[in-house]
Formats: sequence, C-alpha cells, structure tokens
Amino acid sequence: MTPEREAGEPELAGTATVEPAAVEPAAVEPAAVEPAEVQPGRVEPAEVQPGGVEPEAAAGTGERRSGLRNPVRAVRGLGAGTLVIEMLVLLLAIQPIRLVGGDLSGTAIWTIVALAVVAVLLSGMLARSWAWHAATVLQGLLLLSSFLHWSLGVLGLIFALVWAYVLHVRRTILG
Repeated sequence: MTPEREAGEPELAGTATVEPAAVEPAAVEPAAVEPAEVQPGRVEPAEVQPGGVEPEAAAGTGERRSGLRNPVRAVRGLGAGTLVIEMLVLLLAIQPIRLVGGDLSGTAIWTIVALAVVAVLLSGMLARSWAWHAATVLQGLLLLSSFLHWSLGVLGLIFALVWAYVLHVRRTILG
C-alpha cells in the first residue's frame, strides 16, 4: 500500500507505483555578461521618460507618435461617430423645425433625410480614403441646405466646424 492512498481504499489492479528518482542539480556556470557601452544622450529601450512617453516616440522616430494601439482605427471611429451623431441630429431636427420654424417644405424634409442616409453610409466606409473627402462634401451640402431653411444652415455650420476638428485630429494623429 502506498502512502498517497488513504486507508481502506482498494488498490487498482495493474497500477504501479513510481518512486521519484533522486536528481542532482547540474552545475550551471553563470554566463559572462559584459557591460554594455554607455553612450551619452542615449536612452535605453527599457526606460520610459517622464510623462509616460516611450523613448522611440520621444526620439522622433515616428513609430508610435499618438500612444494609441491602433491610431488608424481610432481616427476612423472618431469620424464615424461624428457622422452618426450628425445623422441623429438631422433626423431629430425635422419635427422641431416644422413646429417652430414654420414653412419646412417636403423638399427640405427629403433633403434632410437624404443627407442623414448619406452620413450613415459614409460612416461605415471611412476605411476608404475617398469617404473622408465625401464626408467633407456632405458638410458643404448641409451648409448649402440653408437656402431651404435657415436652421439647416446653423446645423451645417456647427457640423462643418466639428468636421474640421475631426480632420485636424486625423492629420495630427496619422501625420
């Protein structure tokens, strides 16, 4: 009977007990480590500079300037989020404009709906470079819709400024 089994436990037929072999540790010689040459003004890769800036980014190599894991995806998300918010504001603005603003024609309503649909479609296609230009044109079209109603011009101006900021962030992060 082996010491691992409890008393009264039946021994299984055909099982063998394996005793651990005595293993002597091998003599390991420490590798000779030569000190690295220290150059003045050089930052070691393991170091992080004050403020959490990586040495590569601080040195100006341009590999990870923004600190984001995937800057392209982050910028695309910012643009898509802006276009989706624009779509929501446009669609939610129809009823208040009709009640307060007065004469909002059917043409103006269909223009608002068409601009909202284009905004949603472009938000899903920002992975393509032409979609960024098309979204800029969308802001211009919204500004031109001020001829249909003055409040659409106000919304166009607000979203044109927001889109200009999104493009500035895109240019800053992606270079």
